Amino acid sequence: MRTTGVALFPHAPTSVALARRRLRSELIDAGVSEAAVDDANLIVSELLSNALRHARPLPSGKIRLAWGRRADGMIEVAVSDGGASTEPRCGPSTLSSLGGRGLGIVESLAARWGVRHDHGATTVWALVEAPPAGAGARMAPPVAHAGVAEFADLPDLDDGSWDAPSTRAFPA
Repeated sequence: MRTTGVALFPHAPTSVALARRRLRSELIDAGVSEAAVDDANLIVSELLSNALRHARPLPSGKIRLAWGRRADGMIEVAVSDGGASTEPRCGPSTLSSLGGRGLGIVESLAARWGVRHDHGATTVWALVEAPPAGAGARMAPPVAHAGVAEFADLPDLDDGSWDAPSTRAFPA
């Protein structure tokens, strides 16, 4: 990956929002489609949240976010921390679990993801398919004039007239 951006953030929850804003701005400026930017941002949110919750900071006391466009057009995002006592892995979660879905989300959005260890740092990386903006990219529909139903107009879901969605474990 040719790194186009690197930022160090405090090992604190406020860093997640700061990192998302920075990444979004730079990817949009680079001409990446909004859908790919959204996917990359959600992945970064999950990876940073995991680093903050489960890992130590880097020796500098920070966590590192790096991103760039690869020769194949994919965007690579990578979060580095000081490591933890366990290896990041996608595990099963139950409907009643309070957590444990983050890497499942990453796995469903990323083309690939993985973990590498370099010089005392653990880096979790993910690849996002990223067509250029306007090149047949999936764009979010406009919502400015969307109608909102009145509460009384909504169907009664307890009357048995709807099909309950099937449950499926992550990843699909």
